[in-house]
Amino acid sequence: MHNVAEMEILANILFIIIGMLLLGVVVLSVAGVAAIFGASFRLFFLKGLWCLWIVPLLWGYGTLIERNQFRINKVDIESETLPESFHNFTIVHISDLHLISFKKRGEFLQKLVNKINEQNADIIAFTGDLVSFGPEELDGLDTILMKIKSREGVFSVLGNHDYSVYTDLSQSAQKENVEQLKIRQKEMGWHLLLDENFSLSHDDGKISLIGVENISVHSHFNSYGNLPQAMQGADGDYKILLSHDPTHWRKEVVAQTDIDLTLSGHTHAMQFSINGWSPSSFMYKEYRGLYTQGKQNLYVNIGLGETVLRPRIGAKPEITVLTLKRK
Repeated sequence: MHNVAEMEILANILFIIIGMLLLGVVVLSVAGVAAIFGASFRLFFLKGLWCLWIVPLLWGYGTLIERNQFRINKVDIESETLPESFHNFTIVHISDLHLISFKKRGEFLQKLVNKINEQNADIIAFTGDLVSFGPEELDGLDTILMKIKSREGVFSVLGNHDYSVYTDLSQSAQKENVEQLKIRQKEMGWHLLLDENFSLSHDDGKISLIGVENISVHSHFNSYGNLPQAMQGADGDYKILLSHDPTHWRKEVVAQTDIDLTLSGHTHAMQFSINGWSPSSFMYKEYRGLYTQGKQNLYVNIGLGETVLRPRIGAKPEITVLTLKRK
């Protein structure tokens, strides 16, 4: 954990330095353009250098303020295939806890759990990245997470970080970490779906919850899941897929299956957003919020924790409350 802490400190310092250097290039360019039109290059450049303070100030704001706030997004999902008995069925969707980001922040995690429970949901859906590096991140925080409650239970899947691939551990040690993470989720009372499904029945209606291990179109994020296997026997009138990476939706789900709603996380909206725009848009077609194609929906939650960089700027930790409505 010492190496992880050192890496985090180094990454945040580099973020500030690189940000200031990039802003410095902008100041230099503006001063050059001003000089072309007869203004004083030196005056524009020296005054522009004050702008460099924007980077550390934003880092401090994102780390001390927005990182310690949260947003509750309430979204209605309408469907003709939803059974009448599931009308107004509520799902609290959370994602990307990255528990190392809650080290020494147990009080804030408890605050999040309290707010999740206040939603009085039918189910809780967690879409992966419980940890960043290994199951030891749960130490001291699992007792808080096991307090998350809903009428039908907490359902979860694994994200790319949950496989301990961002460590210098051997493959066998990584696999052992994954097994420990499975055990610890079970001890918390969570239903971890590993390429499998679970049915919920109300009167004469049924919903199928389908969970896959991580699947991505990007080669630098390992894929482990098997959607056809996960869907075997999923005969619900309405189908909900939990899949960590939203790129899986277009890869295998939309227009290729009868899955009605897919819940994902992973992107964090890169923990930076201005007026709804995020640099995530360069990498992900769907990176935040609700997307619809035909009769199929995808919701991407931007997560509760962080990976290595601490600040969240315009991208507060998110709790999503989805209410299913029969159309």
